[in-house]
This record gives sequence, C-alpha cells and structure tokens, in this order.
Amino acid sequence: MTIELSMLVPHVPSICHEDQVPDFQQPMVNAMKEVAKDIEQIKPDAIVLVSCHWPSTFFHYVDGTPVHKGILTAIEAPDLIKDVPYSYPGDEMLANELVSAGIDAGLQVQCVNDPYYVWDYGSVVPLRYLVPKEDIPVINLSVTLAASIEETYQWGQVIAKVLRESQKRIVFVSSGALSHNLVRGRHNKPTIAEHALDKQFVEFVMNKDYKSAYQMLPEYARMAKVESGGRHLAMLFSMLDNCTPSYLADGQSSGSWNALITFEKINVSCRGMTTGREYVN
Repeated sequence: MTIELSMLVPHVPSICHEDQVPDFQQPMVNAMKEVAKDIEQIKPDAIVLVSCHWPSTFFHYVDGTPVHKGILTAIEAPDLIKDVPYSYPGDEMLANELVSAGIDAGLQVQCVNDPYYVWDYGSVVPLRYLVPKEDIPVINLSVTLAASIEETYQWGQVIAKVLRESQKRIVFVSSGALSHNLVRGRHNKPTIAEHALDKQFVEFVMNKDYKSAYQMLPEYARMAKVESGGRHLAMLFSMLDNCTPSYLADGQSSGSWNALITFEKINVSCRGMTTGREYVN
C-alpha cells in the first residue's frame, strides 16, 4: 500500500465549533467536510498528522498511544476551544516502526505512549471535520524546534519510506498555516509583502514545482513568519511523490494565511477531487 492522499489543512481556533465559524472562514470548513468524503472513500488504515501546535524542543516525537482520548481546553485560546472531547484509535505498531526507522537513520526520535497526554488543537480541530466519526487510527508527530528545515525534511523522507513500504493505506495531514505574523483581530489578512510570498509559494506548489517551493522555505519562513518555521511544510514535501495538487479553500486568521491544499496520488480512484481554484486572494 502507500500514501494515498496528503494535505495541508488549517486549524484556526475559530473554526473549532462549526456554529461559531466567521463567514470569511466558512469556505475552509466546507472544503474540509468535502475532503472528509474522499477520506471515507479511501478507507485509510491510518492517518499520520504533524501539528504545528505540538512543538517539541529537541526530539522528534511520535505518538504511539493505542487510544487517543481526552478533553481539550487550548492553552492559548481557552475562550474558543474549551472542554472539547475527542476519542480516536491509535496505531502503536506503525508508530514504533516510524520511531525505529528514525533512530536507524541517525535522528533523535522518541515514542510517546501515554494515555494522559492531551492532544493540541492543531490535531483536534481539523480532525473534527476530516474524520468526524473518530473511526480511523491516528499517529501524531511533533515539529521539532531544534531541527532545521533540512533535518525535518530528512525525517519526513524516513517517514514516507516506512509508509510507502507498509501494507497500510495512509493519509498524511500537515496541520498549519502559511504566513503567520499574528496580530489581534481574526479578520485581518497578512501584509501585502507577506501575502506576495504566500502567492509565490502556492504558485510553485500548484505547478508541481515542489523543489522550488521547498528551496523557498527558509527565506519565506523568515520573512513571512511561516508557522513552525515551515517545518510542517518541509515534512509535507517529503510525501509528495507523483501527486496532483488541488487548492480547495483559504482564509485569514489574525494576520495569518491558511490554505487547504490536497495532494492526490495520481493512480488513486477517489470520489473526484476538485482540481483547484485560481489563487487570487
């Protein structure tokens, strides 16, 4: 089997509860609900998700807990995300394979297996829309602040190799924003300069010039304050072998820019994803 579908998804706090989503962020919610139909049709054996809101300092962590169950109140936004329950199965065996492969590759990787570990909202928020039935095993990955973009990409390559050689069908989710120079007021967009970088980055991605998009990351991350320094994007690029991108939705949140982009494996027969809309924002 292999990585059937990869995606960049938003996790802005104000979309946690669908009845509280601002109008300008509704397209992102609607698009994620459509992608959920594709995921349901793929019937993946596991979802591997890297979240910008699990920042680890030194180690690359892999959450191999057999059952992910808890109640989330987000530290930085307890008014918007409070007492949110979640319950998803895990995949301890596959998580351990990822950890072993990372260690064999000379990387500093550790497994987390702790029923008391509480998920971050970068995991909980998108999964509420992508897997609403909570019936697909999930493996969470941290973004490691001591690791460079290059090391993170290398770790992503190790992960991708394990997933492609697995007997399982996998969906990979990168949960995070593009430009992320935050200001008060969720209606605010990035500056013109920051958003110009967003547009150039997306143009490379939509033209399947993933090499140029990856090479752009260090300066793009520095100048537009890309979330997690762009590490979630570096890891995503490791997964994009023979994939077709679809730009499905976007929106601002407090000066950040958030996009939903899917990458469909070309020989996968899915419900029929949107080929992507023109990026004109």
